[in-house]
Amino acid sequence: MIPLPGDDEVLRALLRRRDAGSRDDGNRIALVVSGGGMRGVYAGGMAHALDDAGLGDCFDVVYGSSAGAYIGGALLLGDGRGAAHIFFEDMACRAFIDPRRLGTRRPMVSLDHLLGHILTVAKPLPWDRLCGAPLRVVATAADDLTAHVLEPSTVDEWRLALRATAAIPVLAGRPVTLHGRHWIDGSVSEPLPVLRALRDGATHVLALVNRTLPELRRSDPGAGPARWARALDRLTPGLGSIAQESARNGPAMRVLDDAAHPSREGVHLLAVVPARNVGVRGLTTDPALVERAAEVGRTSLRAALTRATATPRSQRGGFAPTGPE
Repeated sequence: MIPLPGDDEVLRALLRRRDAGSRDDGNRIALVVSGGGMRGVYAGGMAHALDDAGLGDCFDVVYGSSAGAYIGGALLLGDGRGAAHIFFEDMACRAFIDPRRLGTRRPMVSLDHLLGHILTVAKPLPWDRLCGAPLRVVATAADDLTAHVLEPSTVDEWRLALRATAAIPVLAGRPVTLHGRHWIDGSVSEPLPVLRALRDGATHVLALVNRTLPELRRSDPGAGPARWARALDRLTPGLGSIAQESARNGPAMRVLDDAAHPSREGVHLLAVVPARNVGVRGLTTDPALVERAAEVGRTSLRAALTRATATPRSQRGGFAPTGPE
């Protein structure tokens, strides 16, 4: 399969910043982290590799939807390792995800457990350090299903923002009210905010993607809407349909898969995808399987770094593969 056209100069620019100990190079380097529930573990593994390489504090801005916002926040706070380990050590359990709750008054995915226990007791998040951090949390407005960047300024608002970007009615709880509007999961409308980063003036964009290349390019999403999607459509007409994978990934893929896309003119863009699919889905709770996915993400990013530093100088600045053929 033909790989995504990507520019390894993104990684080389990050390595130069690390070595110089400064971001004062005139560039604006953005990290974009995709959502997808437990699939986020692939990007979590990639964040772990970025932290291993000393690149976690080399970004000017980080964008994330749903799980991607949590991963991006952890990396900015210096815990890229935790961005991966939290999935298989804390989230792959019935306390967080229990399909038996579907159809009851309790959400299948417990954001109360995530925010009230995992990020407070098991792996406490230094919420105060998020205030002022360059993390852009994407959420979906419940009234018109459009994507927006939330602007929390206090610890309480950050808690609400991170709940909002992961809140899906039926699956993960009611919409969250913040700044006078109701918000739901950012992945519903913008699972991979690449276009947003480009519109905001990024000169370099690194995208951490949670699906393999064959999955991203699959034009036929398969069977009809899932049970949860049909329930969403009954709740809010159109919500279940827009939440289906094929609709959500389309805009970002048109940019990632076209080196000549107008949005990419003059910009260095690189997407790192998992080298293989180990079978983790959005609601997977098998810790061993989720841990394997984290390692796939970690090794995929490491491979991209190795390729970027090994590229002959005469070939630098062009497009390079980002996944297996």
